[in-house]
This record gives sequence, C-alpha cells and structure tokens, in this order.
Amino acid sequence: MALNCGIVGLPNVGKSTIFSALSSAPAEAANYPFCTINPNIGIVNMPDERLAKLSNMFKPERTIPAAVEFVDIAGLVKGASKGEGMGNQFLSHIREVGVIAQVVRCFENPDIIHVNNKIDPESDMETVNIELALADLETLLKRQERAERAFKTQGAAEKKTAETVLAALAKIHDLLEDGKPARSAGLNSGELNAVYDCHFITLKPQIYICNTDEAGVKAAAAGKPDAYIQAVSRRAAAEGSEAVVICGKFEAELAGINDLDEKNAFLEELGLREPGLAGLIQACYRLLGLATFFTAGKDECRAWTIHAGDNAPRAAGVIHTDFEKGFIKAEVYSFDDIVKYGTEAKIKESGKYRIEGRDYIVQDGDVMFFKFNL
Repeated sequence: MALNCGIVGLPNVGKSTIFSALSSAPAEAANYPFCTINPNIGIVNMPDERLAKLSNMFKPERTIPAAVEFVDIAGLVKGASKGEGMGNQFLSHIREVGVIAQVVRCFENPDIIHVNNKIDPESDMETVNIELALADLETLLKRQERAERAFKTQGAAEKKTAETVLAALAKIHDLLEDGKPARSAGLNSGELNAVYDCHFITLKPQIYICNTDEAGVKAAAAGKPDAYIQAVSRRAAAEGSEAVVICGKFEAELAGINDLDEKNAFLEELGLREPGLAGLIQACYRLLGLATFFTAGKDECRAWTIHAGDNAPRAAGVIHTDFEKGFIKAEVYSFDDIVKYGTEAKIKESGKYRIEGRDYIVQDGDVMFFKFNL
C-alpha cells in the first residue's frame, strides 16, 4: 500500500485550503470547479507530543519528526467514472494513494459556489462514493473477463488462481453495483492478494473531513455538533469509517501564525486543545498502518516511521540498510518509562531497560538503540 493520503471530494469543498494548511505550502485555490488539475503533493510533519517531551529531556542539537505525504487531488463530479470533469485522470490519481480523506462541505457561504447549488453533506458523500464504486466496477468487469478466460483455457495451477480471483470478485460485485465500497466485503488475506492487481479504490481505508466554519468547530468541540456534522458522522460510522471536524479557513490562518502564544489564544477561542489538522494527520497515519519508534540522544531526537508489526531488524533498516543487514541486538525501553523514571540510568535500575533480538516486534513508542556489525 502506498504510504500517502489523498484528499478528495467535490469541487469547492475546501480541499486545497486544507492541503495548504497541512503543508504550509499554498496550493492553487479558487472559486470555480477544477481549479486543481494536477495533484499537489506535500510532506507534512507528524504531530507527536512524545517527541517534544524527549527533546525537552535530552536537549538535542536537532529534533526530527516523522512525516506523512498528502496529495491534493482535483474535485470529482457526478459522472467522473465515465470521464465527466476530467474524471478518468482524477480517478487514476486516487488509485495511487494509500488512504482516502474525503472532504465534505459542512458550511453555508453564498459567496462560494457549490457544484450542486445546495449544501447537502450526505448527497455529496453519496456522489463521490458512487463514482468511486462505479470506477471500481468497470475495473472488476475487465478483471473478471480475464479470469474467466484463464479458467477456461489455462492449466490446473492457473485455473485454481482464476477460481480464487472470481470468488473474490463475486463478493465485491453486488456491493459496487449498489454504490458501496469493496472494503465492506470483508475479504480475507488470500482474496485480497488475489485481486491486488485490480488496485480497487474502494478497498482503500477512508476518513471523512467535515469542513465547517468557526461556529461549527466551536459547537463540535463543545459536544454539540450541528446537523451537517452529525449527518457526516452517522454516514461514516455506518461504513466503519472515522470523521474529523476541521475549519479549513481557520486552520489555514492558524498555520500562518508563528507566535505560539497567539496561536494558543486562537485555539482556546474555539475550545480546541490542538489544531484540528493534528487529529487528521494522526488518523491518516493510523489508517496507513504505521507506527513510530524513537532514537534519542544529545545529537538528535528523531521519530522513525515503520509498518505496525515490523521486527527490530526492519526498524533498524529504516535508519540505514546496513543496520538491518548487520543487526546484532536492540537496546529498548518505552516512552512511558522515560517519562516515569526520568533518565535512562533509572530505567536500567528499575529493570525496564531491555535487550531484544531479531524476532522482537517493535512497539509504537519504543525508544531504541541498535547494535550492528558491518
């Protein structure tokens, strides 16, 4: 799976504004459809209080966070699966990302054109999801045709493979025809491997972004979300997806403030503890199946990204391929232990400082030091 998150939605719902706030690198944004044609790509630092605390403890020369790649993809419209609104080009960009973040407009503003001339989050979600499902259905029918041909003409091994492919496609077919995502079929690992070459869009994890105004954020923060946000949250929950609430305009303005006290004052005004984008970034990180380990010392405190479930040598290889090849052992303690005991020396005294070998599965929040031999 690609390690990036694609921002999608109808035109003029705030995708490029949110992307600009995420990456602090302005994307083209305008009040007309299809302003964004070529996808914008931004590398976004992963907000992590643990790294900040490690940096405060070790006082390193530099602190380097983990990062997530976001891709701002142009707006989809009804008929995109048939090429409407340059749909084929945009759909191909969505196929290349690992997680889909669908922006849904949850604010009223007569000065910003809505492609359907009305604010209806559920209808917007339905339009995008149906187009993604129809695009996958077209892919499915082509793959089904190839598999049926292989089943009739190939040898025993190829016939067995084709049989597995056809069984998996059969589970997905009716869902896609109903505009539902392929991920709701509950395919097992063997079936997922069998249809991997289809690169189905609706098999990708999806998160919804309720792009609201400042009043909407304030109400949601107080536990009283408005009707638009409630509609998106209900639909997301029904799909087993997550919904986050953001005011793209506010987040873009916040990203341009360098003074920390001023930034905190703005957040406090809306009842927020942290920028809404922090929750989005963290949610996408989780959906990508990623985890973080740390290295810490006087020279550098750094967050490293691995796949959840990676073992110690693979984690070492993220730092340098030679570390994985020559891996001997890893010295490990948890972030919680350094907070509890205060120093590595006291962690050792407590017996919480561990030596782990090749089979050790790295845990999110581990602080590690690798020994290797070249």
